[in-house]
Amino acid sequence: MVTSVASVLQARRDEGTGALIGYLPAGFPTLDESVDAAVAIAESGVDIIELGLPYSDPVMDGPVIQQATQQALANGFRLRHGFEAVSRITSQVNVPVLIMTYWNPVVQYGVDRFADDLAAAGGAGLITPDLIPDEAEPWLSASERAGLDRVFLAAPSSTNERLRQVVEASRGFVYAVSTMGITGARSDVDSAARGLIARLREVGAENACVGVGISTASQVREVLEYADGAIVGSALVNALATGGISSVAAIARELSQGRTGEN
Repeated sequence: MVTSVASVLQARRDEGTGALIGYLPAGFPTLDESVDAAVAIAESGVDIIELGLPYSDPVMDGPVIQQATQQALANGFRLRHGFEAVSRITSQVNVPVLIMTYWNPVVQYGVDRFADDLAAAGGAGLITPDLIPDEAEPWLSASERAGLDRVFLAAPSSTNERLRQVVEASRGFVYAVSTMGITGARSDVDSAARGLIARLREVGAENACVGVGISTASQVREVLEYADGAIVGSALVNALATGGISSVAAIARELSQGRTGEN
């Protein structure tokens, strides 16, 4: 039985904290190591895993993630390996695994086929950074049928009408982009994130998590004062690239202290 994203967020909310969501790219440095790394961060305090599918044109990703995904592609990563990774991760740890993917690979694979294969692998759903609700009908239908979550992005520049559309289309949570631009660790998380979460609440968002730029336990703690989850990517990927499995596990443990209010 797949643990749902919403149930994890609710459990953390009931505890008076919030969720730590960790991003890692599938296939980096190798497929086996990406599975081991995902399992390690789950065992080290990450509540929800965001598993990125390497893509040749990663328009949103910062340099650390771009380099990792390009290495995965150079090593022969194929989309089917993503489903394999999800299956292997969920067989070892009971945490939801969301795939983060640009929309074109899903279309090329076949939207219904993708939904079926992800569900069969034990995946929780998709985060689709370049898909807007207006153009998402095939995915809305397929995800509904397969029982998968669909996480759309909201930005500080979004109009209230756009935010309302994103909230209505999303299931699991809304991904609130903390700042404009590409991903990557920053010394401070944009204050725009707090305002964006407030606007999302106003249009009905039950679960809203903040990503882009979060890299320290103190930033996790700050974000969880007003959001349901803090999403960390580049800091984990950099740790994996430079120090391997033990390093990424250590960073996950450190970040999770922000979730509990420790320092």
